[in-house]
Amino acid sequence: MKKDFIVSNKIDMSCYTQALELIEKSRYILIITHVNPDADTISSALALSIFFHENKIKHKVFNVSSDLPENLNFIDRFDKITDQLPKFFDLAISVDCGTYPRLGLKLDPSIPLINFDHHKSNNNFGMINIVDPQKSSTAEIVYDFFKHNGLYITKSSATALYVGIYDDSLAFSLGRCDELTFDKVNFLVQCGASPSGIANKLLRRDSLAKYRIIPKVLDSLELYKEGEVASIIATQEWFKQTGAHNRDCEDALDMIMSMAIVKIAFFARIVEGKTRISIRSKDKTDVSKIAGYFDGGGHYNAAGCSINTTNIEEAKQLVLKEIFELYE
Repeated sequence: MKKDFIVSNKIDMSCYTQALELIEKSRYILIITHVNPDADTISSALALSIFFHENKIKHKVFNVSSDLPENLNFIDRFDKITDQLPKFFDLAISVDCGTYPRLGLKLDPSIPLINFDHHKSNNNFGMINIVDPQKSSTAEIVYDFFKHNGLYITKSSATALYVGIYDDSLAFSLGRCDELTFDKVNFLVQCGASPSGIANKLLRRDSLAKYRIIPKVLDSLELYKEGEVASIIATQEWFKQTGAHNRDCEDALDMIMSMAIVKIAFFARIVEGKTRISIRSKDKTDVSKIAGYFDGGGHYNAAGCSINTTNIEEAKQLVLKEIFELYE
């Protein structure tokens, strides 16, 4: 039976106790990070993995792909993430998966699932759902799991949790950060996380290919609705020309959103045979509704989806149609 521990968008703290009890009863645990992994899913998973390893709890951290963001390789146990499922596990834990398909696999329904997440689109697909869209990141929710249960946070775990909070909040610039977020970050620093060291690892290890493809992406900028709506693209040809990875051009969307005139922006590129769309907004525009129309999800001001076509122009027009309807 599902246990939904959410009351008025606030987590019932008893869910943290229930989750730990389930972990302690399990023989082997599968921690699942989402497809196209980012810092929040990886760091949340590794914070749990570090704790499990320190306490001799058998487990694996799984991602459906072997293509991981290498700029996170300074987090302990990063090299233990695998794309191979273990033969046996009796508990699954998903981290930062806003929808069930984001797991990248289908679980045996008889295996209990603990669902840690902070996406507005999450429909509580776990047996225990620890979901709070008001939190800055899933890493912040995992932090609360540690603190509520009195679990010791080592320097390695603190580093992992700090990375997730820092990256998913865009360096603490999003409205989801509040005074409690900064209290948690301060505690993680006391536990040994290094703000300057982490920022340097995340911000100052770019590839040359990134600076070859971003000008092409920015040059694709198109503006609509007197500049309030913006689109950018990246073609497969550009990736071949520059040797860049999809992750190398993610900053371009934030650069477009930095323009004062732009209220909504989206980025289209081909990922695994589909057009991947990332959407951002300012103020009171809920772009998770747009992503949801294409079976995607996310947050109020940041969401994503995949459209089943390799024709980027076709995908652009479909997204623009949905955006324009918000203006009518």
